[in-house]
Amino acid sequence: MREFIVEADGGSRGNPGPAGYGSVVIDAVTGETLAEAAEYIGIATNNVAEYRGLVAGLRAARELDPTARIRVRMDSKLVVEQMSGRWKIKHPDMKPLAAEAARVFPAAGQVTYEWIPREKNKHADRLANEAMDAGKRGEQWSPSTSTADLDTDRSASASAVDADSAAATKVAAGWSAPADLGPPATFVLLRHGETPLTPQKRFSGSGGTDPSLSDVGRDQAERVAASLARRGTIEAIVASPLARTRQTAEAVATRLGLDVTVDDGLRETDFGAWEGLTFGEVRERYPDDLNAWLASPKAEPTGGGESFATTARRMAVTRDKLIAAHAGRTVLLVTHVTPIKTLVRLALGAPPESMFRMELSAASLSAVAYYADGNASVRLFNDTSHLR
Repeated sequence: MREFIVEADGGSRGNPGPAGYGSVVIDAVTGETLAEAAEYIGIATNNVAEYRGLVAGLRAARELDPTARIRVRMDSKLVVEQMSGRWKIKHPDMKPLAAEAARVFPAAGQVTYEWIPREKNKHADRLANEAMDAGKRGEQWSPSTSTADLDTDRSASASAVDADSAAATKVAAGWSAPADLGPPATFVLLRHGETPLTPQKRFSGSGGTDPSLSDVGRDQAERVAASLARRGTIEAIVASPLARTRQTAEAVATRLGLDVTVDDGLRETDFGAWEGLTFGEVRERYPDDLNAWLASPKAEPTGGGESFATTARRMAVTRDKLIAAHAGRTVLLVTHVTPIKTLVRLALGAPPESMFRMELSAASLSAVAYYADGNASVRLFNDTSHLR
């Protein structure tokens, strides 16, 4: 029985950001490279890119010999442990990819998985970076564009595990975008105006009564609309489906002469049984659930509400979709506290607990710019100068 080594890697310049994978099939006896595969896959996370690289490598090996024994070697501890069956696969994006990888060689024991240090996975890493470079040029990777004859150490990986390289790239883009990237997609983030629940600081998510703007909230919407009209930079408006955000968005749209597009991904978190209650009331009625919620982004509000982790996954998908649809444009997103804080947190690479350290006022403006290389730059946060 022949034995192949499959080495695979994936990277994302931004995580999520422009992503690609690379795979190589090696004869385990001779060390000869038998096949290479690489592809730019658009906006994705590191983990998705790594799984895509695994699938491509396994398929390349199967084309060579479907009866061969396969040793997969990757520097992704997550993929190795999940495919070995030692870690559960919980993320919805990972489950279908893992199932697809398992189907390539379905025979029990035919494929084994081994973790290797990153420096021993340079071939696949180089291919992944070549694919991302090709994607930046608007091309797809091909063997003719491979730089296999160059020193692989010159390949600058954008994988999240390379903290120094990734941090250096992000800082550079944060100060000034490289000229060849073009204008970023800029999201101006507008929290809706006040509702009757806002000054009482009651939980008001997507699972409650869907309150409308109060008189104060309508005045705030008009003020922010006037301010945005003076700036004259907004090219499109996208709003959450809830009443308070649509009403705020319509006030701006009327002033700017634009239409409003509704996107369900921008809705507020569902706070379950806490909807309409103050923080103190929740503390009284559901102390254990509240403590768990404050301690973990995976904890759900009482009664089947939405966790911060679930909201973050939804917001990442929505963000990527809107970036792709509005590349190079300035777009007003009229949404809520949790979605705005989540977008800012993800742009900064901040931990989930940072959500509790952000103050976001009604009718405030924030802004994040997203560059073509996957980097993000927070331009503004909680600006309320237009309300004074």
